[in-house]
Amino acid sequence: MMNNKHIAIILPAYNAAKTLRQTFEEIPHEIIDDIILTDDASKDNTVEVARQLNIHTIIHQKNKGYGANQKTCYDAALKRGADIVIMLHPDYQYSPKLLQSMISMLTSGHYDVVIASRILGKGALRGGMPLYKYVANRILTFIQNILLNAKLSEYHTGYRGWTKEVLEDLSLDKCSDDFIFDNQMLAQAIFKNYRVGEISCPTKYFKEASSINLKRSIIYGLGVLKTSIEYRLHKCGIISNKLFEK
Repeated sequence: MMNNKHIAIILPAYNAAKTLRQTFEEIPHEIIDDIILTDDASKDNTVEVARQLNIHTIIHQKNKGYGANQKTCYDAALKRGADIVIMLHPDYQYSPKLLQSMISMLTSGHYDVVIASRILGKGALRGGMPLYKYVANRILTFIQNILLNAKLSEYHTGYRGWTKEVLEDLSLDKCSDDFIFDNQMLAQAIFKNYRVGEISCPTKYFKEASSINLKRSIIYGLGVLKTSIEYRLHKCGIISNKLFEK
């Protein structure tokens, strides 16, 4: 608990058995009230490791997708009394040591949403981010900042935190069950004028860390462009879109 807020960490997991323990051990448990893992029908022993670590574990009997995994996680966190919810990938790509800083920002009263940016500083390429992903990240972020009238260093990090009020207000059921979920969720928050803060975060790309392939990256990129255009058209009152409707 921090500043009298109940803090929950959610871990959307798929084949994370090799990295889950290391991720868990670096979480600052003294300020965390709840840790929730949703296993999206992993093919390894992720669930077994989670239970060994005494993590509250939810199991999808069939693979539902990255977005659907998050929906389960956020719903569970709110039902278990969370005031602040931070999503941390259990593949050890992002540093759990930054949780305290992110929580401080969210409990300060200054921010409603906090994202850990791989682009602030020079950590992305040093951490092994493929060059094509870095370039695509920069191009997509530039376009989104224009269309969403925002000023973020990136929209594509998987390390992000939310207040309960934001999560209860967003229409997560209208977001995709696939990888574009993250981008749609953030676009909704910006549309509703929530205050988004950023923190610099090093990242690690290695064999065990989850990462989508080139084909899925292209599909994701097209989805980002579609979401951004839909946002602008809805904002201008040209074409209504259910993603941004009340």
